[in-house]
Amino acid sequence: MSLSNVPMIGVVACNQQIGLHPFNIVGEKYLLSVVNGAKGFPLVIPSLGITLPTQALLSRLDGILFTGSPSNVEPHHYQGPSSAEGTHHDPKRDATTLPLIKAAIDAGIPVLGICRGFQEMNVVFGGSLHQKLHEVGQYIEHREDKHAPLDVQYGLSHKIDIVPGGLLHDAWGCDFAEVNSVHTQGVDRLGKGLQPEAHAPDGLVEAFSVKDAQAFALAVQWHPEWKVQDNQFYSSIFDAFGNACRLHAAKREK
Repeated sequence: MSLSNVPMIGVVACNQQIGLHPFNIVGEKYLLSVVNGAKGFPLVIPSLGITLPTQALLSRLDGILFTGSPSNVEPHHYQGPSSAEGTHHDPKRDATTLPLIKAAIDAGIPVLGICRGFQEMNVVFGGSLHQKLHEVGQYIEHREDKHAPLDVQYGLSHKIDIVPGGLLHDAWGCDFAEVNSVHTQGVDRLGKGLQPEAHAPDGLVEAFSVKDAQAFALAVQWHPEWKVQDNQFYSSIFDAFGNACRLHAAKREK
C-alpha cells in the first residue's frame, strides 16, 4: 500500500492479560476494515490507562475507529447497577476511550464506533446501557450462538430500519438493511445530543450519530468490519468514514 494520500486512522486497542503479561491487542478484522473498507492506514492506539497526549495525537490522525471488544464498559460510568459476576471489563480501555471520544469529536476528527465503541459513545454523551438485553423482556435475541462457526455467528441476523435523511441513510441510500447481531448489551437511555440512525425490529437503537459534530461521527451496534468487502451495506459505511477521513487529511496537510 502506498501511503501517499492515505488517511492515517487510529484504531483503539483493548488491554488484555495473556498468560503472565498484559497486552494491547486489536482484532485483525478491524485493521483490515480500515485498509480494505476505508482505504486508510491503521495506527493502533494503546489503552494504557494513562493520560494520553490527546492534542498531539489528534493533530496526527485523520480519523479514529472505536472497536468492538469482549469487554463491557464498567457500569459506574453510566450510574448502572453492578455487573454480574464474571463480566469482562477493561478499565484501562475505559480510561482511554471515554475521554478520547469527546476530544476527537470536539476537534472535528471523523469517528466510527462499533459495538463496544457504540456503547462507549452513548455513555460519553450521558446515555445508559441495558447489560443483558435478553433479560429485559421486550427485545429479540441479539446474541450470537458462540458454539457456531464464525461465519454463522457473524452472518446476517435481522433487519434494521434506517432513519431517512440521516448520516447512515445518506451513505447507504435505502430505508433498510440486514445486519449481524453479536451483542448482549444495548442502549437503554440514548445520550444527549445523539440522533438515532437505525432501529432493530424490536425498537432497539442500532445506530446513532452526533447531531452537532463538525465531521463524520457515527456509531453502530452491529459489526460492519466483518468481511466488509463482501457486503455492500457494510462497505458503504466504511466508504463514508474513509471519505470523511480523506477530507480531514486534505485539510490537515494545508
